[in-house]
Amino acid sequence: MTAVVWLEEVGKDDVSVVGGKGASLGEMINVGAPVPGGFAVTAQAYRDFINRSGIADDIFEALKVDVNDPAALNEAADKAKKLVLAGKVPKDIEKDIRNRYQEMCKREGKEVFVAVRSSATAEDLPDASFAGQQETFLNMKGEDQVFEAVRKCWASLYGARAIFYRVEQGFEHEKVNISVTVQKMVKSEKSGVMFSSHPSTGEPEVIIEAAWGLGESVVSGSVSPDNYVVDRTNKKIQNKFIASKEIMIVRDEKTGETVTKKVPADMKEKLVLSDEEILKLAAQAEVLEKHYGIPQDIEWAFENGKMFILQSRPITTIGNGAKAAESDQGGKVILTGLGASPGVATGVVKIVTGPENLDKITKGDIMVTVMTTPDMVPAMERAGAIVTDEGGMTCHAAIVSRELGCPAVVGTKKGTKTLSDGMLITVDGGKGKVYEGSVKKAKEEASARTVVAVANKPITATEIKVNVSMPEAAEQAAATMADGVGLLRIEHMILGLGKTPRYYINAGKEEEYIDELVKGVRTVAEAFYPKPVWVRTLDAPTDEFRGMEGGENEPHEHNPMLGWRGIRRDLTDTEHFRIEMRAFKKLHEMGLTNVGIMLPLVQHVSEFRRAKALMVEEGLDLEKTDVGIMVETPGAALTIEDFIEDGIDFISFGTNDLTQYTLAVDRNNENVADLYSELHPAVLTLIEYVIERCNKAGVTTSICGQAGSYPEMAKRLVEIGITSISANIDAVATVRETVARAEKIIMLRALREE
Repeated sequence: MTAVVWLEEVGKDDVSVVGGKGASLGEMINVGAPVPGGFAVTAQAYRDFINRSGIADDIFEALKVDVNDPAALNEAADKAKKLVLAGKVPKDIEKDIRNRYQEMCKREGKEVFVAVRSSATAEDLPDASFAGQQETFLNMKGEDQVFEAVRKCWASLYGARAIFYRVEQGFEHEKVNISVTVQKMVKSEKSGVMFSSHPSTGEPEVIIEAAWGLGESVVSGSVSPDNYVVDRTNKKIQNKFIASKEIMIVRDEKTGETVTKKVPADMKEKLVLSDEEILKLAAQAEVLEKHYGIPQDIEWAFENGKMFILQSRPITTIGNGAKAAESDQGGKVILTGLGASPGVATGVVKIVTGPENLDKITKGDIMVTVMTTPDMVPAMERAGAIVTDEGGMTCHAAIVSRELGCPAVVGTKKGTKTLSDGMLITVDGGKGKVYEGSVKKAKEEASARTVVAVANKPITATEIKVNVSMPEAAEQAAATMADGVGLLRIEHMILGLGKTPRYYINAGKEEEYIDELVKGVRTVAEAFYPKPVWVRTLDAPTDEFRGMEGGENEPHEHNPMLGWRGIRRDLTDTEHFRIEMRAFKKLHEMGLTNVGIMLPLVQHVSEFRRAKALMVEEGLDLEKTDVGIMVETPGAALTIEDFIEDGIDFISFGTNDLTQYTLAVDRNNENVADLYSELHPAVLTLIEYVIERCNKAGVTTSICGQAGSYPEMAKRLVEIGITSISANIDAVATVRETVARAEKIIMLRALREE
């Protein structure tokens, strides 16, 4: 048996031999696409290895566990992987792998760096949608490194998540094999991902995302890439969005290792691709779509000015019949930007130059400004849509608009100059377009996109929940078909009353206050029943209450974010905490037992114990009430076992606070904001520490911070077994897609890693 084959010796019909990735690469090489050469260690070679080494029966016996038991699943995964790594590879297979790498080096005239990637496959799969890689090893050099990387890829077939997924999908472990591709590394100066057709609507436009260095930064979501749109009908570039690229992933010249570096200052705001390169990529995308007969998701790179295609796979998210091109026929596009918050609204333009203009915004107006600020939020609540000159997906306007469920287009560069007071326009916050006049088709199309997205939602083992700030958004949140509410913020309801809790207590109006809380939470809980709704108790900093009626005696704190807030406030002002608990008791008496209580800013188990004691005193049945904590402090993360021992039901990571408290970085301080990163190794270590221990104890884990929406973070969370990810209303569909893709990557990573 031949253990290895050159990629050019295989094609799209050889998935059972070399997995989906190898088959796709071979197919593209044979049709003339500029794909780096290499070879594949066949799935049959892996099967021959486990049979001849005598470990096959032991592996499959170890996998006979209840995959819903985290401890048993992890133990099975560890045992299976150890068997593979310790197994004796037959000398002829090892020799074939080493010799083929040496032949590859001779082809290149030097010892080459390669990427080693795994690709699992099953005999009875109808297509390659579940074929993929468990592990990827970049910049491997030398036959020893390559051979060891192949062994690790084989072992990764038995990661806990991969085992779980196969069982859930009904695939027999005995029928799943794994191939490994070994491909020449492209030393990318620039790279990224492109879609041959719009990934949501299928309209004929090539979407290209580009960044400096290796494409891992774009695929993982660790960098904000440039975005280019090419109209395939007229072969013209119709939009360019230049992002600020903060990091790049490159090969270290001294060590040969893959490292992350800061982008040089003069390249951060520089256009990654020239017009010629954009059109060249678009043309290649169209060729591949035509060859495969279906829109493609393609990874690409440039080295020394030469274009390389690293992977191509079908796009699976396009809604049948949702053709967005029609909307352009119904109105003239007068402005484009970044679609920051989906939805379509038509209204009259009101230019806002500062706080003094906010009163001009009436309900349904289109608010146009350079960039929004916190004091503009009341006007934003009245607006039908938001348009800004500056900003990206994480700017104030984008975040608040998504919270409000308000369509928004940001980063238009010239909105305040192109538009003028009194103009009637239509804003499409999903596509990032502003139309002249009222465009009915744009509205109809947006509605169709929503319906199609919900109807075609991918199934994930990881639950996808939604964050809700205001009860008024309950219906919109429920329409996302989320698996529950991972965070319902109680302080937003209180702020909406205009009076602090202390006002109601001092005025003897506790019941009025309780009724307001019950009404707000009930609206959301009923919309989602019986799905879980986790309600976070009061977590408002003192400076937010000071300007409200009843807030006259709020203390002045140098840093309110580190001050009297969260559980520390509720355990001091126990009168208010007791009132909150009485509201929860009422909700449960109404039959809304899906409401869980989440305690914020906890840092010691004694706080959890005191809070539970107060709950019992107010008549809550803790046997029927889910009580959890926000893990926002290193203290809570590092002592999580104490909380588990004390009977915690669930935890949710608040990554915004956890990151700034771990790194001692104020994320709102522009002097140090560039040091703020949820992907910092210390933050990831704390998260992994908590999830691993919760999984062993059967405690539900979630994340409700912004980081959960980042592809790299979602991928990491899925890898370590998080139970759910909760996202803002507008991001649920995207996060679900990201998680579905991450689960496939982790399970059988042949189609996504390059």
